[in-house]
Amino acid sequence: MLRETIKVKIKNGTDVRILAELVQVADYYSCSIYLEKEGIRVNAKSMMGMMSFGLLEGEEVTVTADGEREANAMESIRQFLKD
Repeated sequence: MLRETIKVKIKNGTDVRILAELVQVADYYSCSIYLEKEGIRVNAKSMMGMMSFGLLEGEEVTVTADGEREANAMESIRQFLKD
């Protein structure tokens, strides 16, 4: 299991299109991927979860990846949140 806190650098992280892209990135990997902030934890592969979560530029989120290809998944999520 990998766990990392990442500072969000994407703009408009509450935009449905951006959240859909993040869900697609997460869904590519078979491992479990969760995002957490302020005591709220959501499955990164769930569009409804991500819509309720939202991502604001400048905030820190903790990403957890567990399972097959977790390192690749973590790198992809890290790159998405920072670009």
